[in-house]
Amino acid sequence: MKKPGIFSTFLMLPAMAAGCLAIGDALAADGPIGAEDGQVTLPYAEQKFRGDVGTTYLNAAPAEFPAAVSAPEGAPNVLLILLDDVGFGQFSATGGGVPSPAMDKLAEEGLTFTRFHTTALCSPTRAALLTGRNHNVAGTGVITELATGYDGYTGIIPKDTASVAEILRQNGYATAWIGKNHNTPIYETSAAGPFDRWPNGLGFDYFYGFMAGDTNQVRPYLFENQTPIGTPEGDDYYLSTDLADQTINWLKTLEAIQPGKPWFAYLAPAATHAPHQAPKELIDTFKGKFDMGWDAYREQTFQRQKDMGIIPENTELTSRPGSLPAWDSLNDDQKKLYTRMMEVFAAYGQQVDQEVGRVLDYVATLPDAENTMIIYIVGDNGASAEGGFDGTLNENAFFNAYLMTTDDMLSRMDEIGTELHFNHFPAGWAWAVDAPFQWTKQVASHLGGVRNPMIVKWPARFSRQGETRTQFLHVIDIAPTILEAASIPEPRSVNGTAQTPIQGKSFLSTLDDAGAEEVRTSQYFEMFVNRGIYKDGWWAASLAFEPWDPVRGAFDPFKAKWELYNLDEDFSQARDIAADNPDKLEELKALWWAEASANKALPLDWRGAERFSAEETGKPNLAGDRTSFTYAGVLAGLPESSAPDLKNKSFSVTARVNIEDNANGMIFTQGGNTGGWAFYLKDGKLKAAHNYIDVAVYSVESDGTVPAGERELKMDFTYEGGEEMGKSGTLTLSVDGSPVGTGQIAQTTPFKYSLSENQDVGTDTGTAVTTDYQAPFDFQGELEEVVVDLKK
Repeated sequence: MKKPGIFSTFLMLPAMAAGCLAIGDALAADGPIGAEDGQVTLPYAEQKFRGDVGTTYLNAAPAEFPAAVSAPEGAPNVLLILLDDVGFGQFSATGGGVPSPAMDKLAEEGLTFTRFHTTALCSPTRAALLTGRNHNVAGTGVITELATGYDGYTGIIPKDTASVAEILRQNGYATAWIGKNHNTPIYETSAAGPFDRWPNGLGFDYFYGFMAGDTNQVRPYLFENQTPIGTPEGDDYYLSTDLADQTINWLKTLEAIQPGKPWFAYLAPAATHAPHQAPKELIDTFKGKFDMGWDAYREQTFQRQKDMGIIPENTELTSRPGSLPAWDSLNDDQKKLYTRMMEVFAAYGQQVDQEVGRVLDYVATLPDAENTMIIYIVGDNGASAEGGFDGTLNENAFFNAYLMTTDDMLSRMDEIGTELHFNHFPAGWAWAVDAPFQWTKQVASHLGGVRNPMIVKWPARFSRQGETRTQFLHVIDIAPTILEAASIPEPRSVNGTAQTPIQGKSFLSTLDDAGAEEVRTSQYFEMFVNRGIYKDGWWAASLAFEPWDPVRGAFDPFKAKWELYNLDEDFSQARDIAADNPDKLEELKALWWAEASANKALPLDWRGAERFSAEETGKPNLAGDRTSFTYAGVLAGLPESSAPDLKNKSFSVTARVNIEDNANGMIFTQGGNTGGWAFYLKDGKLKAAHNYIDVAVYSVESDGTVPAGERELKMDFTYEGGEEMGKSGTLTLSVDGSPVGTGQIAQTTPFKYSLSENQDVGTDTGTAVTTDYQAPFDFQGELEEVVVDLKK
């Protein structure tokens, strides 16, 4: 096509100017600029002064400032709450054994949706929630730590799937995200950014929370917007309390400064994801309440669900997977340990209910409380079985393909629920609190992994209270529901990028009418090659791997078994009728492959813990190909994914310091009590330690104390595992070039030290690698330079 010449372009200018004036008139007169088909383009054109400028202000038309974009008249506030790792039968609001009075109260005042679905994993659910697109379309087919380079699995939310927050913000809303992120690529979470995929870059005016997939509830590493604020040091600190406080404070500030502006607040607590931690006095209130065990718990929950009308009267309780033990088959030590873990988990759940309840209570006091739409999603997936058969003191051990045993934990049972461990209950309890469904988190093929309760309340528009809704919904339906509630059309272009159409559908029609037509008649599911497809009441399911098995070998998805269920007649997926309906099963299998291809869910990848390794998967790392790293003085909070990779190789850490006698403090650390390294001075002695996934701590110390003055301190680790991962090595300490201590590190962490701990120089954020010192353990003296050298 021939480009227009200068003359042609000149002729076009009047039309272009007229078009610009028309856009300006539209903005001034009618608010949002609409395309011919009714879809808007964001951002709005800047408003320009169109009056007579004159030669001076004396003969100029009166000045007019550009008008701010206002939300549509009557647009509601929106409080969106999303809990983490919650089973359908966990909280009392849906018949479970964990008290949830705040949730119960909201259910009495609003509507409980019993056929709402997530993706079976946290980051994918959150990306789908925020964008209204399927998780693979939103680039988040798996958590960012396991990302690969394929479009559906990058861990990057694409620019063509703008978040509902960005759309609301550009239409006159104030927006805030408080709590868990886990939707920013792990290699972009350092102080170097880039920040366009942080919450502020995804449409949120304000962010307070943590960037990782999980975090210690007592010693988290937090950010405000893009500024690290570190690890809180206050007495009796708990993250759930802090997040509730921050949400209330943000709302108070907005109410004081701009009470007429509608707001969108996204509150995403860490609970009840591991680590399961809660105040001791709350834990103690649950003593003995779960002695009945997981089999009896499910039976009791199932009966309560029927009595409450949460599930149909003809629902069947699904059976225990054959690989999980019956409670009665356990020995006394196992029962004692497992019961304690469930007591801690219940306290953790009740605490987050209390804290979210404080937010709900505050919102109820606002002048526009009636026009506040509350959407409470009770879990981003089913309960987590990532503790393995026996539970664990360290969830990260599971991610390193290590399953703790009862003997590993029994002597430390009293420490469960404290900051000392990243504990997680046994898979049997996860299965139990997913009653009445089969399976758990990760298992997208079955309802235990993807069905979560949801409670909705919007008094100004919908007056129905205390009822259930049974329409089949998916997390992608949240964003379009919010947009319809606010009378904001779906944009075709946002910030210069043409948008992939929102795939979700609004469910506002269901709020007034329990018999409203189904909103969603088809939906695909996939996670770790656990596959499901729903169509007009039918559900086909193919389980690839049991979620409590971190080691996944050879697998052929074309030979995997498929099951078939009629959910219209079988609420809980209790009766596999594949053998009686082979044609229907083949129809749904073909539909799954078609949907997977259209939604970027291919290629299938069933690898397990090894996908945490950046070296194995080729994930970007700010460390790049460098083998030497120099840090001038204190540097805190560098994420593991942006730090030199110390795993499965030899390395050294050399520090130039100036110290007094009997000096103390951290020189260099990477990781925490979930796994990692520490190199430090204590009472003048030079020390180093490796925490092997909270199973064992191997340490070496100098023969004597380090003399005062300018010194060169070094730890040198020689890896002896060759090409194998997680093997042993020899650690040598030296002062001014002379060896002062040596020892064997019998086993090292192979894949990941933590999802949330950092590399620190001169201090220790988060948790301590060893109980030999107490974080933050700031370095005493001058820390002039620390150099890390990697050796191949």
